Amino acid sequence: MALKLSSQLPLPFQKSHKGSQRWPIPHPIPSTNLAGCGCSILPSGVTSLSRRSGGRGVVHAVKEEETLPSALAEADVSKTPSSSSKVVLVIGGTGGVGQLIVASLLSRNIKSRLLLRDPSKAISLFGIQDENIIEVHKGDTRNPSDLDSTIFEGVTHVICCTGTTAFPSKRWDGDNTPERVDWEGIRNLVLALPPTIERLVLVSSVGVTKYNELPWSIMNLFGVLKFKKMGEDFVRSSGLPFTIIRAGRLTDGPYTSYDLNTLLKATAGKRRAVVISQGDELVGEVSRLVVAEACIQALDIECTKGQIYEINSIEGDGPGSDPEKWKELFKAAEAN
Repeated sequence: MALKLSSQLPLPFQKSHKGSQRWPIPHPIPSTNLAGCGCSILPSGVTSLSRRSGGRGVVHAVKEEETLPSALAEADVSKTPSSSSKVVLVIGGTGGVGQLIVASLLSRNIKSRLLLRDPSKAISLFGIQDENIIEVHKGDTRNPSDLDSTIFEGVTHVICCTGTTAFPSKRWDGDNTPERVDWEGIRNLVLALPPTIERLVLVSSVGVTKYNELPWSIMNLFGVLKFKKMGEDFVRSSGLPFTIIRAGRLTDGPYTSYDLNTLLKATAGKRRAVVISQGDELVGEVSRLVVAEACIQALDIECTKGQIYEINSIEGDGPGSDPEKWKELFKAAEAN
């Protein structure tokens, strides 16, 4: 897919193979504003945690700051070779959760590949990176013809965190509706993925199984919960190894004017304790940083394969980026 990128980009991309772009020689550039991608669909007044009988959840509290890996926050990741064999394709990588996922992958020296409607946003957020660390493809999951097989060559893992608003808004311009994004986009992506993918992590929402019940039916007036559930069901029946993360109402961000270094220093404030549940009984809020970390952790934790989790964050200390603590959280949710 040949790209025609705007001449107004801060620096020109260099063309590599079909549909992708190479980053020029690294040097810092200013960031520009970026609207977050992904929707927060819980009612704004719902902030408390509640579980009905049958709901399963666990709180993990340890003395560790919930941030992107701070040890690498000052590192120049553009000059460091990837230390991982993973290649993680991130769909929605410049949105509210996606930008934090990509920044965290960069800090871990995990190679990422981004599928973006507007590749210029990647430079605005993440600066200029070596193509061995990050690669950008122009494409839109709503259009099957954009999902060329070259996009998926060498990809081992996929994180999809696309979304739109629950109610009509400016973000619906250009047919960016829940049906097109949360259902058709997910279906198109799943059909295009090769069977060699080791894990597909999908970010969804709490309440998707209850879109005909109050208060969820109010949020579903334009179908957002119904279409998210349809996307989930398609992933579950695809035969691909998957993990679905259903987020509560999103807090912390989106960080609309941040560059990579600032993203790496973002914190979840006091809401660092992580609550993970199963059964779609969880109600509350969750930091975008917590959702991003949960997605990255789920890539490698074997017990999360084929599982669906609801996730919130509350005041207290959290698991940070410790894989063992996250493994404990996920296992405890399954056991309850």
